[in-house]
Amino acid sequence: MSPDGVLVTEGGQASVAQRLLSLYPGAVLIGDERASGDGFEIVTLADIDADETLVINLDVLDSVGIFQRLHRSGAEPKIMNFQWINPSTFHHPVNFAAMGLAYSFFPTFCSGERTAAEVREVTERWALQQLAHRAKVAWADLGVNTERLVERVATPEPVVLYPAISMDARKQPMEFLQIVTAVQKKEPIKVTARLAQSQLASGPAIKLATLRWTSVSPLRAKREDYWTELAGTTAFLATSLEEAYGLQYVEALLAGVVGILPDRPWARNLVPPHYPFLYTDAAEAERMLLEAVRDPDGCRARMDAAAGGPFTEWIRTHHGQRGFEEAFKAKVAEWFGA
Repeated sequence: MSPDGVLVTEGGQASVAQRLLSLYPGAVLIGDERASGDGFEIVTLADIDADETLVINLDVLDSVGIFQRLHRSGAEPKIMNFQWINPSTFHHPVNFAAMGLAYSFFPTFCSGERTAAEVREVTERWALQQLAHRAKVAWADLGVNTERLVERVATPEPVVLYPAISMDARKQPMEFLQIVTAVQKKEPIKVTARLAQSQLASGPAIKLATLRWTSVSPLRAKREDYWTELAGTTAFLATSLEEAYGLQYVEALLAGVVGILPDRPWARNLVPPHYPFLYTDAAEAERMLLEAVRDPDGCRARMDAAAGGPFTEWIRTHHGQRGFEEAFKAKVAEWFGA
């Protein structure tokens, strides 16, 4: 929690948690100590009624431990996994074994089809054979708040966004740096990155921050500041190898930012079939990004053509959050009768 009472986390948990809080008025967050902030309350495990409370856990590795703590009083805890990131983010066998056990005993809702497929793969490989059949897995794409209207803001020079909050290897930040550096040599641009606090001291972040035409800073605590910055962003360059869904990319596209995406399955799931800015190698990414910063209006026109109309309307139609909300609540009712 930030000093002004805003919910902030190292990753995207804050956005996901806020989404769930809006689905269930009166719901609270569970933390190490009690606190309250802007529109939320934090309690501890000791504060909840273990027999009556459904715990929706955003860190699946902790599900078994949460059960053990709540079960000490003789209660039969209700726990649901929410797998909002790819299980393959983890690498140690102990983590995979822990996930396999959690998936077997507690129903799991995933933030996308590809994430659900990984959950099933982990369960089949790492869960005990006599337990794996117990796994219940469902999924829906997170979607975005499509009611938000973003008015574009002109900037003195094109602004290119690093569209992630971490510099993990799977995000390929050095690939991003290589491409934007090549573009900057041909066209003056400003590159911005908003990172989780723990990422600011990483090697790629420091390297990016040393350039005179870049800006690297912590995540904005307030969502309004985040959307204001997107309104003045010209393009983003995605270099990630894999994404569970791609919420930040979809939000940027909704704001009218020209998205340069790798030609990978996760990216193709976000855009129309004939989206014009899917690249296959660094040279093609450089060419597309250069076009985006030199002629953003022309690029948006091409995006509109691929969508068969205004591209932002296509995003609203295909990435609305209502489908996620309905699917999530339906599964909670099915699994827990609530």
